Amino acid sequence: MSTIPVCPQCAQPNTYPDGDNYVCADCGHEWPMVAALVADASDDAVVKDANGQVLADGDAVVLIKDLKVKGSSITLKMGTKVKSIRLVGGDHEVDCKMDGGSFMLKACFLKKA
Repeated sequence: MSTIPVCPQCAQPNTYPDGDNYVCADCGHEWPMVAALVADASDDAVVKDANGQVLADGDAVVLIKDLKVKGSSITLKMGTKVKSIRLVGGDHEVDCKMDGGSFMLKACFLKKA
């Protein structure tokens, strides 16, 4: 699998590196490799809590709703404070440890403490 990006002008995959630039063989468009690296880094999604606050690794959050743990009889109670969260990719953005174990939670059920 090639890591060379598609052309930002014509969206064709027929591109190649040439010095410090990428070149599109179809339309002739050239763009710097540095701009492509910055665009890849900015694709990282910003994780926001239920109130729109941006979350970061190590933040403390509070549950805003009782959450039933799938496949278990455990219920995570509203108002429970979770310290030192870790952000991960995927559908459940927050990884955390609580008294009941380690859990993956959706950020929409959390607020920053």
